[in-house]
Amino acid sequence: MILMRFRDRKEAGRLLAERLAPYAGRPDLVVLALPRGGVPVGREVARALGAPLDVFVVRKLGVPGQEELAMGAIASGGVRVLNEDVITYLGIPPEVVDAVTLRELRELERRERLYRGAAPPLRVAGRTVILVDDGLATGASMRAAVAALGRLHPKEIIVAVPVAAPATCESFQREMGVECVAVMMPEPFNGVGQWYEDFSQMSDDEVRALLEEAREDLSGESSRDRP
Repeated sequence: MILMRFRDRKEAGRLLAERLAPYAGRPDLVVLALPRGGVPVGREVARALGAPLDVFVVRKLGVPGQEELAMGAIASGGVRVLNEDVITYLGIPPEVVDAVTLRELRELERRERLYRGAAPPLRVAGRTVILVDDGLATGASMRAAVAALGRLHPKEIIVAVPVAAPATCESFQREMGVECVAVMMPEPFNGVGQWYEDFSQMSDDEVRALLEEAREDLSGESSRDRP
């Protein structure tokens, strides 16, 4: 495997799309990107494969007073996944779990409105879903996304990233039965940002603009296909 640095997320997305070429043109295919950094990568993948693009927002449910410790996660589609081991071990009451869930749900809905506007979320049940981010380090957010997405009954989930820590990528297949596709799996890894020349933070406006572009592309293709 040749190691390199991606110029930016757009270049990374184009190279990732080459690895995903066998999925191109499948009528059941949808690309979901984790915001914010996964969206420009997902935009290039969706464009190359001729698939619709949407965001899949994940919010960690942090233990009160120890917010870095996750007792679960919520995600797009009204899905909640709880870490029952953590909840039981710490004796967290159900009303506390529900209160944290409600707070994070409000933030998740705010972000979805911000990114998607009035557009409805893409249907994923029975479809092949490529779940995209700009890289995998520990993979915590992606694991939460995969677990949540599984509750929406897709036909198949593929995790796809430009760069990943080898052990993290391999763990998706081993622990979750999900294929992980990466352009590079360098060792040592030392963080996602190291493998990009431009790893600047995306703004919410940029995310929204990319999603609108993707919708316009697909609507344009549909109109051209009509007699």
